[in-house]
Amino acid sequence: MDLFSRKIVGWAMRDHMQVELASAALTMAIQQQRPQAGLIHHSDRGVQYASHAYRHALTSAGITASMSRKADCYDNAPMESFFHTLKTELVHHRNYKTRAEARRGIFAFIEGFYNRTRLHSAMGYIAPIEMELKVA
Repeated sequence: MDLFSRKIVGWAMRDHMQVELASAALTMAIQQQRPQAGLIHHSDRGVQYASHAYRHALTSAGITASMSRKADCYDNAPMESFFHTLKTELVHHRNYKTRAEARRGIFAFIEGFYNRTRLHSAMGYIAPIEMELKVA
């Protein structure tokens, strides 16, 4: 999530919570957003974010890693809020028969609704894409 616009910039789905999952989302974010060196990447203290491979990918892109202290969840609160929104507005109302079906639904939610249409009170009730266009 880009904290400025609240846009979901990278995401991935797998049947595990390993480094490859987090790396796939990071790769998507870097390829789509092309961030300038100096970007700060906040995460929780999960082993996938602390792994050598993940930290190397951040460093290679000129991104600075920032992890909260133990038991301090505030840096990751916006993502936890997004996951709550995703679950309550989409996932809990569906019964997916396959992972591919779930992926299509989540893709449509993120790319078609959340990033383009959903209004955010933290930004004066505009959508993430509108926020990006305001400063472009």
